[in-house]
Amino acid sequence: MAARTKKNEKETKTKEETKEDQKIPDEVTPEQQEEEEEEEEEIEVYGHPRSFIRPLISEAVIGYVFWSIFHALAPMVWFYPLNQLEISGYEAYALVWFSPLLCISTRFLNAIQSKTGILVLRLLCVASVASFQAPTTLLRLQILAGGNFFAILLLLATWWHKSAYQRCMSLWGHLLGFIALLASRIWFISITPAWSDFTSNNIVIALGVVAVIDRYIAVEFPLPEAKPNTKVNAHWKKIATGFGSLLFITHCLFGDVAVLCRWIGKGYPYTGPSPYPFSCGVFIELVTGLMIASKAGLATHFLWTWFIGGHCIIAMYYFDAYTAFAFGLLSALYTMSIWPEISDRLTSCPPVKTLTFAMGIYLGEMLFCVWTVAYNFVPGGWITREGTFYLLLFIILYVGFALLLGKGRDITKFTSKHMAFRNLDGTGPASVHADVKLLLMFLLFIGIGGYAYRGQNIRSPASNKANPNEFSTLIFTAHFMYDNEGKPSFERVAKLLNETDADVITVLESDASRPFLGNNDIAMYLSEKLHMYHDFGPSTKDHTWGNLLLSKYRIVNSTHHLLPSPNGELAPAISATLNISGTLVDVVTGHMGNEGRDDEDRKLQAEYLANITKASNRPIVFMGYIVSKPDSRDYNRLRYIGKLKDIDSSDVDRFCQYIFYNRLKRVGYARISHGELSDTEAQLAKFNILAKGSQQDNNVVVIDKNKVDPSVHFPQRFGNFYNGHHLGSDHRYHMGTPKYFTQESP
Repeated sequence: MAARTKKNEKETKTKEETKEDQKIPDEVTPEQQEEEEEEEEEIEVYGHPRSFIRPLISEAVIGYVFWSIFHALAPMVWFYPLNQLEISGYEAYALVWFSPLLCISTRFLNAIQSKTGILVLRLLCVASVASFQAPTTLLRLQILAGGNFFAILLLLATWWHKSAYQRCMSLWGHLLGFIALLASRIWFISITPAWSDFTSNNIVIALGVVAVIDRYIAVEFPLPEAKPNTKVNAHWKKIATGFGSLLFITHCLFGDVAVLCRWIGKGYPYTGPSPYPFSCGVFIELVTGLMIASKAGLATHFLWTWFIGGHCIIAMYYFDAYTAFAFGLLSALYTMSIWPEISDRLTSCPPVKTLTFAMGIYLGEMLFCVWTVAYNFVPGGWITREGTFYLLLFIILYVGFALLLGKGRDITKFTSKHMAFRNLDGTGPASVHADVKLLLMFLLFIGIGGYAYRGQNIRSPASNKANPNEFSTLIFTAHFMYDNEGKPSFERVAKLLNETDADVITVLESDASRPFLGNNDIAMYLSEKLHMYHDFGPSTKDHTWGNLLLSKYRIVNSTHHLLPSPNGELAPAISATLNISGTLVDVVTGHMGNEGRDDEDRKLQAEYLANITKASNRPIVFMGYIVSKPDSRDYNRLRYIGKLKDIDSSDVDRFCQYIFYNRLKRVGYARISHGELSDTEAQLAKFNILAKGSQQDNNVVVIDKNKVDPSVHFPQRFGNFYNGHHLGSDHRYHMGTPKYFTQESP
């Protein structure tokens, strides 16, 4: 009895001591509170692996899938207004990015954050990559939109997961997946592999499935649930705005490493940095930015956020060539260095309304980006016309606010010590960031390897002509490399252009270095595939649709022009001088305004181009998208004021594209059907450089190719003379071509 009483007294004393130990002081400093919160999440877990490499790799593959489908939706939606030249209604598919609203239901949120719920969302995201193989454009859009719907839900489910481990793995997986996407696009010459071809598409799907299964069967650690925020972050709107803005600027400027070079390019001979190889510097800076993100206090430092980050982005926009490139590199470093910090702060805010608001900001900035260029075809476009500077200023301000307000949950600096992980041999805790750096180095070598591989295939242009004084020119409207069914047409367009044997090519509607067009570098792709010199034309920040010049002959100099456009869309043009077999030949290309909308613009543009061509005293070729019938006002202004001759004035069935010339001898003319690659055909012309002092042209038209020298024949690949409009999916001569020109009847 005495023993039992003594035991009870001992237990009572122990409980009192325990209560005394647990007593919370009346005043707790922020530092003490932070230490206590960290201690609350500690739990002993033995047998933890030495590194986080395997889960990070799987999460990176899932992140790669996320970025692939996320970046693909805007171009897929854009296909419809692109064809209709107005708001189409399909823009409503962008509302799938507001899927977090479903999580207003706590039951639904708990369901998608369960192990099975995350598995289902991941599988649905991976499955949506197969949209590339859908038989129709609309079905492809619907599947891809569904994938984005589930992708944003997955983002909410994992970034706001109750497990700190899952939150950390998912965040770093998305960032590693983004770098992996950039590295793979280097190998594919700026094309996203998932949307390149069926083989690559299937490989991405297979890797995605393996990664999803691996994460599902992975050992789950008995982690404590993170306590929900009892205080709603007072700055959640500004943090959400900052995150949405960061998401957009990353997509816009660094969705592909070549984009920056297209924002700052100039004409020959001082073009500024070419994407190959200078975009390698952009890739290195992006990777380095993530590596230095672990430096405490860097992202929130006033000088780093406002002086370096903000000023460099503005300077990149205002300067050109190498000066702008230097500021662009610092912008890349800054952008990726703040991603972990802002993401961390984002997850300290209420999940549903914060992520929904952030996606609304992203969508608003994407639409603003569209409006700055397509202002002629959208309501209220006059307000946003060429307003990219104001968009950048807004982004800089709110990214800065997001970094200086609120406090995150420190998931980015997560190490195994936060849960007292111990290795079996008793060694210290492993750091996630150390393994992230290891994987970043691996991805860096993969990306640099892509440049080395492409470098082996780059060679100087060569024009093997029996007659060195003969050359051919071609004009084609690429429709941003999306065919009439909305599928990428890069390889097919390159094949078509290569088979024409054209020496000088202008490709219109060629600037796809925008997020809603896929951030694809058409100029770099065709230049490397066709082994030709190239001039990108007016830069992406000039707000035109693009005007690309490709040449097998050295470009001596070139000037980029923004044609007068007081009312309509900005029209681009290039005036260049080529060295063709020792003779300087001028080439002028341009894309004028639209019929019915911009009559005054087209009048001024025709006058501007005519002044350029009439000022030339060299042999000259003009290839342009005039949007006028033969013998119309603008056609005649170019011909007579511009002192040009039509390659075939008898061809009255033309409206958009024309080839004019002067001080050359015409040899042949052909029109090649578009074969569903675009809404516009290709036109091809052959010329001879006149002997010194000669002005004699070929004035006799010959249809029978057997009556002219075989050396001047157009490629047999496209068939023979055809007098109608070829409507098939293959490419054929049509519209009464090919024609040949001689001095006398054969």
